[in-house]
Amino acid sequence: MIGVMDVTLHLAQDPEADALLGRSPLAALVGMLLDQQVPMEWAFKGPRTIADRLGADDLDAHEIAAQDPEAFAALLSDKPAVHRYPGSMAKRIQQLCQYLVEHYDGDASAVWDGVGTGKELLKRLEELPGFGRQKAQIFLALLGKQLGVRPTGWREAAGAYGEPGSFRSVADITGPESLTKVRAHKQEMKAAAKARKQASAG
Repeated sequence: MIGVMDVTLHLAQDPEADALLGRSPLAALVGMLLDQQVPMEWAFKGPRTIADRLGADDLDAHEIAAQDPEAFAALLSDKPAVHRYPGSMAKRIQQLCQYLVEHYDGDASAVWDGVGTGKELLKRLEELPGFGRQKAQIFLALLGKQLGVRPTGWREAAGAYGEPGSFRSVADITGPESLTKVRAHKQEMKAAAKARKQASAG
């Protein structure tokens, strides 16, 4: 039995897309994978769009892994495109699903179910194709803060993203107000990075 969740998320700011993210562990992982170089809502709407174009109610790792790569890339490239870089993201999604099929029998929730420590969970997430340290920590924080997955030491393993009451990432978005706060934080981080770059150049 593929894992099913039952929570309400507000990452896509779209009821149908958010409903899928809240019940499907694979959709949540795919949304996190897509969350780069595009607005967050666009990224997290992606899993619903992919499911619709596959004619399914949910995403299936076995089905996606078995797709013809060119056909799957075309599916993501159809207007409106699922991502700014639909071809490369199609490849990454298939790599993620192939990994889940090989290591977890296609069940995304098996990545975190029964894991004893936050450190172990972070290690598992970092092993997923397309998940670097930062993405893994943000997803770990999302699991802990909104999806009830809280192994011992999960906040510490998630780093700053695990801090309670912070507005640093998608893990902290529960509605429009918190989305605005996370956006503001990201803009501050970008401005600070730009200022550091200019200072070092000068």
